[in-house]
Amino acid sequence: MSIETPFLGTSRNPFNYQKVEQVARDITSQWLTDDEITQQLNMFGDISQDGYLDSLDLATRMAIEDYLGMSIFPTTYQVYYGAFSSFSTSQVFLDLPEVTQGIAGVTINSVKYYNSDTPPLLTTIASPNYFYDPSGNRVVVVGIPQPVNVAIANPIVINFTCIASPLAQYPVIKQAGLMLLTHIYNQRSDTTTENLRNIPFGVSTLLRPYKPLVM
Repeated sequence: MSIETPFLGTSRNPFNYQKVEQVARDITSQWLTDDEITQQLNMFGDISQDGYLDSLDLATRMAIEDYLGMSIFPTTYQVYYGAFSSFSTSQVFLDLPEVTQGIAGVTINSVKYYNSDTPPLLTTIASPNYFYDPSGNRVVVVGIPQPVNVAIANPIVINFTCIASPLAQYPVIKQAGLMLLTHIYNQRSDTTTENLRNIPFGVSTLLRPYKPLVM
């Protein structure tokens, strides 16, 4: 059995995807609790800024998700791949982007391809024809149907959801979140007249051990 990789898969070594889009994200759920925020900011008995603090919690959570490439709440992505030299009898290995690295795992929602109709039709591949390989952070597809439309720049499309990571509840990561929230609360402008410095063992130091190393 032959093994195929995309013709157009060399532009982002060592991964063979061409483009990735974030298509769904939780922008409402609270991560840091009201009690944690109140304790951090020493705002006991003051509820006048609750709405503002909720928005800071959301901004903090999304910033840490983006920095670590980790989903604190489930996040859905769509990934595009180039054409292959042969399809029907080959195992095709489709790398997933760095946001899926870690212990939580992913759910593959669909694998689709553009067929040769005019206009091209996005066609779903049956789920028994592919599986997720967690050891390689990739999707293995057996027998992509012919003909795939080679006139489409990236005719193979995977939609997947990153599962919420248990790392999000680690005290060190939540403490980094509280420190970042405090900074955003105290700095309400993009500019300052003060000469600010990062403190030792700050947000970056706390988060760095959990940031995947992409070789």
